[in-house]
Amino acid sequence: MQSTIKDSLNLNKARLGVIGGSGLYSIDNLKNIQEISIETPYGKPSDNLRLGSLGGMEVIFLARHGRYHTFTPTEIPYRANIWAMRSLNVRWLLSPSAVGSLQEQIRPLDVVIPNQFIDRTHQRPLTFFNNGAVAHVTMADPFCPVLSRLLAEEGEKEMPQGRQLHRGGTYLAMEGPAFSTRAESELYRQWGCSVIGMTNHTEARLAREAEIAYTSLSMVTDYDCWHEEHGNVSVEMVIGNLKANASIACKIVESVAKKLNNIRPESDSHEALKSSLMTSKDRVPKKTREKINLFTSTYWGNFTEE
Repeated sequence: MQSTIKDSLNLNKARLGVIGGSGLYSIDNLKNIQEISIETPYGKPSDNLRLGSLGGMEVIFLARHGRYHTFTPTEIPYRANIWAMRSLNVRWLLSPSAVGSLQEQIRPLDVVIPNQFIDRTHQRPLTFFNNGAVAHVTMADPFCPVLSRLLAEEGEKEMPQGRQLHRGGTYLAMEGPAFSTRAESELYRQWGCSVIGMTNHTEARLAREAEIAYTSLSMVTDYDCWHEEHGNVSVEMVIGNLKANASIACKIVESVAKKLNNIRPESDSHEALKSSLMTSKDRVPKKTREKINLFTSTYWGNFTEE
């Protein structure tokens, strides 16, 4: 007997979303591709979204920085990207992303499935809930444990010999676009952080509000700038390792799509707003209510302007 959560979500018709980071601007083996242009209440997403079939499942792909890499980490239209994904019935979201390693045992070309964040950004829109509507979602476990475990299990099957997949770890989110100073890198190491990146934290917060299960496939390109025996991080170094990472990322994503298509797992993320909405719907301005209706209609009823 299926649960009421699955019945209300209709997960059997839900889609997998993939937001590709630096170096991953398309997915190998994505078939029957349709380009979808969406205008959201938060502007246009980073690029057209691509709907296709992968591993028997409908998948929505979006290039985070645009397919020609024209958005800095700060300029990425995060809210538009997540809103667009949810509007296309994405309920699981994978984020293959380039990161730097902050620990000796996490080597370039390894993969990390982090389970925690520390946020050092300061110029990002981090919520859909403002302008008269307040929600406080729980972020104690910022990545979906169910999806992360599935990603790790499938990822381990695809890892080439000599490369390791690390389960768990803390992702330090920095503003960018410049790389770290040595002092910053050493500080983050003292904090016990595993990897450093510029994008996933913002997406994770917004995905939780959008009731999408989210996890990160963190692809290590370098040792940041702390490692004495390795050169300082450079664009050339990153690009070289990005190309090596892209093919394995596509294989892992396809493997996850095949698995998801069979099991359609439920996640606490799928009803994250159930106990998080603070403002009475009667007090929310109509303009705000209309913008967030995609997320709140389950709890407040579908908004129609009088």
